[in-house]
Amino acid sequence: MKLSVVIPAVDEEASIRAAVASAAGACEVVVVDGGSRDATVTAAVEAGARVLKGARGRGRQMNLGASTCSGDVLVFLHADSVLPLGYADEVRRSLAAGKCQWGRFDVRFDRSTRLLRVIAWLISTRSRLTRGATGDQAIFVDRRLFEEIGGYREEPLFEDVELCRRLKRKSAMAIPSSPVITSSRRWLADGAIRVSLLMWMLKGLYLAGVPARRLAVLYKDRR
Repeated sequence: MKLSVVIPAVDEEASIRAAVASAAGACEVVVVDGGSRDATVTAAVEAGARVLKGARGRGRQMNLGASTCSGDVLVFLHADSVLPLGYADEVRRSLAAGKCQWGRFDVRFDRSTRLLRVIAWLISTRSRLTRGATGDQAIFVDRRLFEEIGGYREEPLFEDVELCRRLKRKSAMAIPSSPVITSSRRWLADGAIRVSLLMWMLKGLYLAGVPARRLAVLYKDRR
């Protein structure tokens, strides 16, 4: 079972090396750059990734990367996140029995404050209850299933939520034991409680039918 890791990136010079390095164990690591103005591309190449350039937008970037991959399983990793040691074996074990064709990791933040630990626990618990996931949780999926459902919708926000809606209709969700570590920069810059409330509000509106393009204007880019 070969794994391909796809990393969408825009202006992630400071974090892309760690993201690529954490993906060791995959048959290939593909960084899809969405128009970075910094040295993201150079850093990704130096870290050992194959780099593609495409139009900005995570869904669009991840679809482009997936279309060039040869792995049996696609792992989608945000550029400000790192996979746990041994992640590849955990993914293989999670999918080997055939019950699950996709999954995601629990999440921890790179800064360990009490409030951030609680928020990370809430994110992971909510994911278990709803059988959904966010992109920060490093969603992985059998390549054939990903292609069958048509990949990501190329929306400006919540492409991850929408993908999981379709995936869970097809298969149970696997949850490896080790967590992915993701950046806390947004939470620290804007305030953890404020960000939590904003994300809950935006997701609620999206699930209620408000188009993602209308909600995206409220979600500031913190890079």
